[in-house]
Amino acid sequence: MSSRSHLLNDRTAEHYRRSLHDGVERVAEKLAGAGQPFTGVTPAELAPTVSAVDLEQPLGTAREALDELERVYLRDAVYFHHPRYLAHLNCPVVIPAVLGEAVISALNSSLDTWDQSAGGTLIERRLVEWTAQRIGFGRAADGIFTSGGSQSNLQALLLAREETCRLVRKNSETSPSTPQILPRLRILTSECSHFSIEKSAVLLGLGPEAVIPVACDERRRMRPDALAEQLARCESAGQTVMAVVATAGTTDFGSIDPLPDLADLCAAAGVWLHVDAAYGCGLLTSRRRRALLTGIERADSVTVDYHKSFFQPVSSSAVLVRDKDTLRHVTYHADYLNPTHSVEKGLPNQVDKSIQTTRRFDALKLWMTLRVMGADAVGELFDEVVDRAADAWKLLDADDRFEVVVTPELSTLVFRYVPAGDPDGAGTDQTLTDQANLHARDALFASGEAIVAGTVVDGRHHLKFTLLNPETSLADIATVLDLIAGHAGRYLDAHGHAPALSAAQA
Repeated sequence: MSSRSHLLNDRTAEHYRRSLHDGVERVAEKLAGAGQPFTGVTPAELAPTVSAVDLEQPLGTAREALDELERVYLRDAVYFHHPRYLAHLNCPVVIPAVLGEAVISALNSSLDTWDQSAGGTLIERRLVEWTAQRIGFGRAADGIFTSGGSQSNLQALLLAREETCRLVRKNSETSPSTPQILPRLRILTSECSHFSIEKSAVLLGLGPEAVIPVACDERRRMRPDALAEQLARCESAGQTVMAVVATAGTTDFGSIDPLPDLADLCAAAGVWLHVDAAYGCGLLTSRRRRALLTGIERADSVTVDYHKSFFQPVSSSAVLVRDKDTLRHVTYHADYLNPTHSVEKGLPNQVDKSIQTTRRFDALKLWMTLRVMGADAVGELFDEVVDRAADAWKLLDADDRFEVVVTPELSTLVFRYVPAGDPDGAGTDQTLTDQANLHARDALFASGEAIVAGTVVDGRHHLKFTLLNPETSLADIATVLDLIAGHAGRYLDAHGHAPALSAAQA
């Protein structure tokens, strides 16, 4: 075949149809036949297979490439749709969004300027408007789709930094330059917030020391009194708080900070409030739990990750702002891209709002989802996983093999295997128990039977379920708990401690 025969155009439409059909069939077979979320393959086992591929020698046909792909990827992929994938904030995806993904890839629109996307620009703007309405923002709101929560948080804090610098100059007799202001800037955020806040501070020229953690309560939510103390301390130290970052769904605990109280404090102090709702944004579509986000409408900016709790393929995120004028801080003009005369003509160029230039039409996936399923259906799916987490907490709380950290607000459970009869660990070497929990997670992953996550709480290793699959049943969770207890108990037995028994066995 000639090189041109591989270009997607009017003459190769049939080739395109056949190739995608073959690919869809192959993936459908893998989805239908996945008996567990992972094969347990190790890097050492798989790397030689990948390294052996000679990239200088093409195979020639899509079917041959798919056969090879089976060996280097599909066979050993981690399948998030499996009900015993319980690890990270990776969701199974809805079919209308996958259809949108296929359209996006084929047309390859770039959402930076009108002359590269046309209707795509208007669809994205409509979805930003829809999301802003769900948040409770007014008509002055706006936003932009991004690659994920980290980028959304970065852009929000960039806007907060520029707005703060503007206000400092406005209220100063000397009108200091931005480099003179930056060392004084501080970001206050929950000690349980996402690491991207600190990373953003570094990227924004502030340094990690500019991020001040605020203490949390026993439910791992930011304490308003602790925030008030930090605001007062910064003021007395001559520091300027450029933003308070609240979290609506922490990565480890799914905790939702008390947004109304935090909004009151920020309003009184004249400080930008950003709400990182990358995880908890699914509540925007919930008919039963929307009240958990009360106060989010008072934020200056909000991060939403549709590819978490809206069941969208990666990537699909957005940053929303209450006042669209603040987006001017990321507007730069290039004669070849968005010249001034295009603004004068009223052309809607999305690059004027984004820190990216070339950008995928990821909004189409959400558009297709809403047009096929509707927002209520998305909310029902998210409510199901939150319900399941509540039931799983009861299961864990009643099981003397485990201690659970907090009652979940969303769909995350953080817990720790402990020897039966020793729930406080008083008679057990805590380091040994740490190792047993680490071993259980690794052994489970190596078996491929289930995948769970891990984290550190108060200096001790814990395990974590992140439930985002409505197909995950309580029976699945109970089975995984038994597997964990088996691995951990055998580890302790091998290291001089008797294995734990379930309550029923005891």
